[in-house]
Amino acid sequence: MPAKVSVDKIKANLLRPALTSHFEVQIQKPSGLDDGYLSANGLPGFTASKQSKLNLLCSEATLPGSSLATHENTGDFTGVTEKFAYRRLYDDRIDFTFYVDADNYIPIRFFETWIKFIVGESQAPSKDSGKLSSKDPAYFYRVQYPNDYIVPQGLKITKFERTHEGNTLIYNFVNSYPIAVTSMPVSYEASSLLKCTVSFSYIRYYIESKDVTGTSDSGSRSSKGAADSPHTGAQNDEIEALDIEYTQALASGNNDRIEAADIAVTENLQRLQR
Repeated sequence: MPAKVSVDKIKANLLRPALTSHFEVQIQKPSGLDDGYLSANGLPGFTASKQSKLNLLCSEATLPGSSLATHENTGDFTGVTEKFAYRRLYDDRIDFTFYVDADNYIPIRFFETWIKFIVGESQAPSKDSGKLSSKDPAYFYRVQYPNDYIVPQGLKITKFERTHEGNTLIYNFVNSYPIAVTSMPVSYEASSLLKCTVSFSYIRYYIESKDVTGTSDSGSRSSKGAADSPHTGAQNDEIEALDIEYTQALASGNNDRIEAADIAVTENLQRLQR
């Protein structure tokens, strides 16, 4: 017989699904990509604040997947086919999409400079190294040593929820670097947000978890836990609706709608905090 389930239990276990719009990306520059090279390519003083801005501009990321490579065995039992795992396979790339800021086009400049550094491009000829300017028709590539352009640790995707409660997933990527910057069409038609999509290569990923201090585990939430929240259920629903509206406004590219949603979020959060 199916067990009876109370309404409170259904609310606690089923009515708090994870949302796709709450995540954070952390991107580190490789050790060989120094400030001088960045400055020569339009990114002077690439400080921690600009690094943080680049992270915040990420509008879309992909939580990676993996699979098991298996070996088929047909000889142990007559008429029985078995499969045994012998290694784990990871996706060969991961894509990140960034909003492009109008101040300095930071995502485009940063990742183009990183790829340019990988293949050793230079706009100025160097007699000492024998390199030609990248403007020269006879220009040739001399790729950097992998340790200089690969980031062994530091590329992360953190998945959390709007309330910052419960358990947080942290995806860490090993030996990553950008392998492609997709084309970005521009047009004289109706304006929309300019976005830059970058594909990263990596050899594997691993997942860490982090419990937020002072909150209960996500698997054992109850109606009492909801009552202990700083806001009521109606207020939480209102905040979530504002959050969804702001996300949709950003995706629409309509500046008036984005500004109105921004004002509404600010005013309502101030009102709820009183």
